[in-house]
Amino acid sequence: MHRLHDLAGKHVVFLSWRDTRNPEGGGAERYLEKVAGGLAELGCRVTILCAAHAAAPPDETVDGVKYVRRGSKLTVYLRGMLALALGRLGHVDVVVDVQNGLPFFSRLVTRAPVVVLVHHVHREQWGVLFGPALARLGWWIERSFAPWLYRHSQYVAVSHATRGELRELGVDLDRIAIVHNGTDRVVRVDETKAPYPTIAVVGRLVPHKQVEHAIDAVVALRHDFPGIRLQAVGSGWWEANLRAYAVEKDASDIVTFHGHVDELTKHEIYARAWLLALPSIKEGWGLVIGEAAMHATPTVAYASAGGTRESVRDGMTGLLVADQDEFTAAVRRLLCDQELRDRLGAGALMMSHSYTWEHAQESFAVVVLAACEGRRIDAQDPDEGT
Repeated sequence: MHRLHDLAGKHVVFLSWRDTRNPEGGGAERYLEKVAGGLAELGCRVTILCAAHAAAPPDETVDGVKYVRRGSKLTVYLRGMLALALGRLGHVDVVVDVQNGLPFFSRLVTRAPVVVLVHHVHREQWGVLFGPALARLGWWIERSFAPWLYRHSQYVAVSHATRGELRELGVDLDRIAIVHNGTDRVVRVDETKAPYPTIAVVGRLVPHKQVEHAIDAVVALRHDFPGIRLQAVGSGWWEANLRAYAVEKDASDIVTFHGHVDELTKHEIYARAWLLALPSIKEGWGLVIGEAAMHATPTVAYASAGGTRESVRDGMTGLLVADQDEFTAAVRRLLCDQELRDRLGAGALMMSHSYTWEHAQESFAVVVLAACEGRRIDAQDPDEGT
């Protein structure tokens, strides 16, 4: 018998550098807002403190969740610490510290229980995003200081791969619960697969997503597949570089950058695509995989990305590869073989029904309740004690 009604009236504060309305928001922010909304539905007071941006007001309440937007993507960490330390958010029962590479160091400024939410470990990304000195500092914080600072705190990982990475950093397994991403309900669109080879790549346009690998693939295959097109959906600070890269590769005619689009348009692109390309260095789960799967669109991704080994079942819902040559070869294989595409697409569609946001919300609430009561939840039994 669940006791989640005991959460009613509890104040849960999420510290996150972004929200979904942020132009750079993505799957991690979708997860954040879904689990926060689930807590609000249970009667919790829920606050999300995140960075300010031009696309939303500094303060607003949406679906029972209060948003407090302060600072930039760097200074938001200091603003979050100050808000907790000075009591600006009122009484707080539980803090959810979203560690996106860097944590908010909330353990230094609050006595409330802290739950650390980690989508993936950023080991490979530090060197991609920063120079050597900053990369070394960031990786030291993530691999050494954060595990020590939160050595008594509950962790939530979104996949077994992330749980394993955290264990390698010294986090005790009995403090790491797994709460998978959900998949939104099917967005119905009046679209069928495009008559010409169409590949979608969806997500933030930042270096570690390696959209260049998808561009390279269509360039390598254009002579064998006349009419091939790459549809890139999303925005980000790396977009100008990607556009320049497409020009450099003489691919402007076969690569379309749609920028940030509404949900209907995004799902229309998923529905028309023959496959989803996900050449990212690291994914905690890969929310776009499930979104594409709702339209029977299989995925090609790197196994080394981590969470993709769970969100893609190799040979059943998509193809997992080891390097860029294999990535291009897998795209070729799917474009050549309609029977294989159809089989993987059907498998992807079936798997997309396996992960629901309702289950994710309930599982996350179980973790928060345990934190309130001074208990721990591990990966083996996320509903323990309910």
